[in-house]
Amino acid sequence: MKIISTPNAPAAIGPYSQAMVTGNLLFTSGQIAIDPATGNVVEGGIAEQTEQIMKNLGEVLKAAGASFDNVVKTTCFLAEIADFAAFNEVYGKYFTSKPARSCVAVKDLPKGVLAEVEVIAEL
Repeated sequence: MKIISTPNAPAAIGPYSQAMVTGNLLFTSGQIAIDPATGNVVEGGIAEQTEQIMKNLGEVLKAAGASFDNVVKTTCFLAEIADFAAFNEVYGKYFTSKPARSCVAVKDLPKGVLAEVEVIAEL
């Protein structure tokens, strides 16, 4: 197994890594809307937060030698299911290969963010 880490995405805020590679699979930890340059949650609503999440995921994928096209499965967590359509609008710009996905509403997310996304990618 290999740990993936990049300064271009937020550092882990607990005892975990940004991502792990085992065999030819990459498993990312959930990314939230933290700007890695400031360490703060980006301002705005679900669209702005989803854009930052995708930027963060893109950097983790890049650090592992992958891209959004390598993603085979995503798991998405929303603080409000009412944000589903707006989340999908941004999400769809990045995941054009249409990987398998689960998307659920949850009670709370770290730092009060509106969404979190984790992926599994084939390298």
